[in-house]
Amino acid sequence: MSTWDLQRGNQTQITEFIILGFSDYPNLQILLFMVFLCIYLVTLMGNFIMLTLLCIDSRLHTPMYFFLSNLAILDVCLTSCTIPKMLSIFLMNNQSISFWGCMTQLYLLMSFTGMEFFLLTAMAYDRYVAICNPLRYSVIMNKRVCALLSFISWVVGFLDVLPHGLYISHFSFCGHNMINHLFCDFQTILKLSCSDTSLLKLLMNTLDVSLALLSLVLMLTSYSHIFYSILKMQSVKGRYKAFSTCSSHLTVVSMYFGTVFFVYVRPMSKNVTSVDKLLDASYNTVIPMFNPIIYSLRNKDIKAALKKLLKGRTSS
Repeated sequence: MSTWDLQRGNQTQITEFIILGFSDYPNLQILLFMVFLCIYLVTLMGNFIMLTLLCIDSRLHTPMYFFLSNLAILDVCLTSCTIPKMLSIFLMNNQSISFWGCMTQLYLLMSFTGMEFFLLTAMAYDRYVAICNPLRYSVIMNKRVCALLSFISWVVGFLDVLPHGLYISHFSFCGHNMINHLFCDFQTILKLSCSDTSLLKLLMNTLDVSLALLSLVLMLTSYSHIFYSILKMQSVKGRYKAFSTCSSHLTVVSMYFGTVFFVYVRPMSKNVTSVDKLLDASYNTVIPMFNPIIYSLRNKDIKAALKKLLKGRTSS
């Protein structure tokens, strides 16, 4: 009898999981609560301010800012599916989560992560059209095309990981039900299962990796054309202006793609360390906090809209 058959004989019906978090550091729980609470509040405030500006200022009703509003909504969703539970663990030691609650969190986390890939790819195409075909920009990037690209990003994100979520929810689990992480992490849950995960891993290595690489190739293609067009410009001022329109997006792409690829491409260790937990949490907590800051620091339109909003409130 194989080891897997023996494990199946010992399988139990799990109704809840225990998320350990940083249980090895009981004296740091309040500090961790304050740190992640600040991250969450800054993320919510930054993205809601961004959405408010994009809605009320007519100068920002352009394709680039339409995609940016989608990114702001997505970042709020991404952080909201993990941080609230983390805060309850740190403050009240509420480590338990129901089986279906964990499956829901896992599905939403994977969905929103994929959506960010697709949306950033759509934003790269928007920058390509704006810089390489400026005279046809308004024709190519019309409202219908923008809505379609946004719709595809959200729908593909939800559908891409649906087979994964359904498959994992029917796994059998052996031994303990303790998740040594800050949230219901995909790789950690696989370690708890005594089911055959080879088909799921094959699905990941084909569908998910293919879509991620496709997004990366499309983005690299867009930026290769952008850089070529910028280098052909005679005016130094024109080069600077063209590059400044995509520098914020390029920064966010580098941060997000680099972090996600590092987290999921690195080999799985037997024991998850505190450093592993922080690295895994960075792409769904820290990066969404920085996105509105990065997009507003070097953006004159957003700065002007913010000044206008603050000036209007002061005068009233």
